[in-house]
Formats: sequence, structure tokens, C-alpha cells
Amino acid sequence: MLPGILGKKIGMTHIFTDAGKMVPVTVIEAGPVVVTQIKTRDSDGYDAVQVGYEETKAKKLSFPVTGHLKKAGAAPLRYLREFRGATDGVQLGQSFRVDIFDEGEAVRVVGTSKGRGFAGAMKRHGFHGQHDSHGYMTHRRPLSSGATGPQRVFKGKRGPGHMGSERVTQKGLKVVQVDADRNLILVSGSVPGPNGSLVAVLKEGAK
Repeated sequence: MLPGILGKKIGMTHIFTDAGKMVPVTVIEAGPVVVTQIKTRDSDGYDAVQVGYEETKAKKLSFPVTGHLKKAGAAPLRYLREFRGATDGVQLGQSFRVDIFDEGEAVRVVGTSKGRGFAGAMKRHGFHGQHDSHGYMTHRRPLSSGATGPQRVFKGKRGPGHMGSERVTQKGLKVVQVDADRNLILVSGSVPGPNGSLVAVLKEGAK
């Protein structure tokens, strides 16, 4: 069985349980995905399944990618991703939908966080800042960049810089509801990325 599936984040909403408890959920339109390549330890050095998601026009793909998909018997697909793990029971060209997940199952979601551009230290790292009155001129500046003895700034020093637009994994989520007819999966809580961004929903323990 495939350890995960690709999809697009639709947005957040909430549902009510039978006990009347409100649960915030993120709606993800996931699958169907097609197996485009099966990697084994003998041929590639590791076990993995490559899947493709979202059909597109062939002219938007390069010739190598088009030939790769044609070899797998798949239509032109926009996204290709790998899921590492055992490949037992998975066949080339096989299609998987959201029904590989069960309600109540623990999952984690991998996506790309929202890009914030260049941000200061207070927004980027949560610095408290300096006094904002009585003659202070360093309200939001990080001030010292470290000791003067080494004559350099150590790697990893927190400061202003590019914020967001990086791979983020949200753990500790649960599948609240699965709608196989509409390819929808409702996951508890929030997931990284803006609405419409590509996300991967992985079973707990999958890579």
C-alpha cells in the first residue's frame, strides 16, 4: 500500500462531532495519484515509489519527463514525488485515491510555508525589541551580532533575512473525514502553505 498521497490545500473550516465538539480541520483535495516509477534497493540503492499528480498538457513538460511518463503508461502529470519505504503490492501505472486513509488515522503533512520575503528579527525570530520611547533609536534592531573576539559572525546567528518559503512538516495530525467520491480528506488542525499549494499527506512512520 502507498505510504502517502499528493494533493492541494483547499482551506480551513470546522466540523462538529457527534458529541457536539467543534474540530478545526483543513480540507485537502488529494489524488488520484499514479505510480510512475518503482525504485528498489538492488537497482537504485533504496526502496521508493514515485507517483505523479495532476494532469497537464504534454507541451508543458520536457521530453525526458514525457518519455518517463509514457514508459509508465501514465498521462502527462505536473508533479512527481517520491515516497520512501517498502514497495510490496505496488505496481507501475497503478492509481491510488484518498481511500488509502482511514478516519482517525495519524498522519503528517509536508508542504511549503508561505513566503514572507525579507523580514526583521522581531517578526522572523520573535525578538522582544528595545524601548520604543525616551530617546531610544533602536526599537526593532537586533543590535549585537556576537562577540568581537572571533572577528566574525558565527553560522546560525539569528537576525534579519529571508523568511518562509521552506519545507515544513506538520506532525501529530489525524484524519477526521474522508470523502472518496470528491477526492477530499479532512485533517485536524492546520497544515503549512497557502491555499492551493501542493502538500503531501503521509501515514505515520512513512518517509
